Amino acid sequence: MLAAYAAALNPDDPLAGLEVGDRPAPDAPDGWVTVDVEAASVNHHDVWSLRGVGLAEDKLPMILGCDAAGTDPDGNPVVVHAVVGDPDYRGDETLDPRRTLLSEKHPGTLAEQVAVPRRNLVPKPEALSYAEAACLSTAWLTAYRMLFTRAALQPGQTVLVQGAGGGVATAAIALGAAAGLQVFATSRDEERRTRAVEELGADGAFEPGARLPARVDAVIETVGEATWDHSLKSLKPGGTLVVAGSTSGHQAVSDLRRVFFLQLNVVGSTMGTRDELTQLLAFMAATGAKPTIDRVLPLSAAAEGLRAVADGEVFGKVVLQP
Repeated sequence: MLAAYAAALNPDDPLAGLEVGDRPAPDAPDGWVTVDVEAASVNHHDVWSLRGVGLAEDKLPMILGCDAAGTDPDGNPVVVHAVVGDPDYRGDETLDPRRTLLSEKHPGTLAEQVAVPRRNLVPKPEALSYAEAACLSTAWLTAYRMLFTRAALQPGQTVLVQGAGGGVATAAIALGAAAGLQVFATSRDEERRTRAVEELGADGAFEPGARLPARVDAVIETVGEATWDHSLKSLKPGGTLVVAGSTSGHQAVSDLRRVFFLQLNVVGSTMGTRDELTQLLAFMAATGAKPTIDRVLPLSAAAEGLRAVADGEVFGKVVLQP
């Protein structure tokens, strides 16, 4: 079957290790099923994998991709949940110490077929196309958990989303607006700031580091080092900074006096549970929220899609179709 896979790891030139070609069809052990992939989406996780972050060399060649929508063996339209945990673990599977994501230990979704645990399949809503549904289980689920589980935001509260343009950021803006939050966003790019307001529903968009109209209840942080100080300074007393990424660097420095004097909450977040994915799909069906898709490409053009994500040249999600 056709697949996009990591054939080698290269921290400095990750796309050098990418190959698109024939790979064996997946095996489905007991409790697993094979999904025929109709659409899959690209995440920064795929680029990090090609750099060797979270992917060991002894696992090569490894099919990339965490997200997909397709059909199960009975022909049912499904969305794939990317977190693969210990089947005996009980509780929030994102806290399972043995959890992994598709494409780390098990072949991923950038292929014509993918094998996943049966429990990882969630019915696809009719209102979402396969391409739209393929965007959800990493970026959109991450944003949903950040907003409503980790920050516990309620309608009428305020949130700042740093770095409008990427998959998690565009999802957080759209979800926040649909939930009745007041949403501010930042971007270095004027066009992205305009699109954040006009297309995603942000109440205002600003240059990085700009003074906001008011301090916010929460900040959605995936940029990291470049925006960290601004994120802390933008919070109300008692506010919450939720961090789920650090695309600009990992060595952020905090003024701890601000954290304890203002009783700020700094919390981490990663992915989301299967139950949260089900809640996300129900929320989208109720509100009509849909992912912003930057481009749809054939799977054979996976290198173009991953290059665009690696270079930050996207607004929303890149979708690949076998």
